[in-house]
Amino acid sequence: MDRFHRKDGGDLLTRAVAPGIALGGLIVGGGFALKGPLDGLAKSEESVNKDLAADRTGTWNTITQVWSHIGNTEYVIGVCLLVAAILLWRTRDWRLAVVPVIAIAMQGLIFLITSHVVDRDRPPVDKLDPSPPTASYPSGHTGASTGLYVSLALLALAIHRSWLRTLTIIACLAMPLLVAFARLYRGMHHVSDITAGLLNGAVCALLAYAWYRHRTRSGRGAGRPGSARLTSRRR
Repeated sequence: MDRFHRKDGGDLLTRAVAPGIALGGLIVGGGFALKGPLDGLAKSEESVNKDLAADRTGTWNTITQVWSHIGNTEYVIGVCLLVAAILLWRTRDWRLAVVPVIAIAMQGLIFLITSHVVDRDRPPVDKLDPSPPTASYPSGHTGASTGLYVSLALLALAIHRSWLRTLTIIACLAMPLLVAFARLYRGMHHVSDITAGLLNGAVCALLAYAWYRHRTRSGRGAGRPGSARLTSRRR
């Protein structure tokens, strides 16, 4: 297994953290816009929450409760650490293993700062989940699940068997969409909160994966081996 190099940290700062700061500024700006010049749009989107709340059924309440739990902090962190450990064991490539960790950490920091600074109220409907201390914008559940599963979908591109690769990618991309709908249905977020969460998680996953790809190409150029296929353990 290759060791950590100073270049890894430098590239992480320039290729992931710096763009992540810009992303955070964009999301914060969007939140202030929704409480300012776009206040009319913010009010109009509440009709979606009211329509969903009016059409709730016991069956869908149960289904969306399960989907909402997929985005819980403890669930996302648990899956992230488990997958990272398996990737490290199978490939012996620590850079590959930390991609979902980086994505989750970056989106989480953006979420915490934005929710504190913007401090947007949740939709004016009955809520089916306990309200966490964070504000409505952006959706933390959606951002966390998107960061995790989009990064896993990107890593799944290395799966050798095409049918398994396709099924894995589809499943990973479906997860955050289920979480997003559940949080909307259960009255926890506005449409714009969900949209900002999807953007936050997806971009952080792409930045983390781009850092890994760059370091892999740099490693090959320096004579270090690249990453192995996910279906076979690296020797």
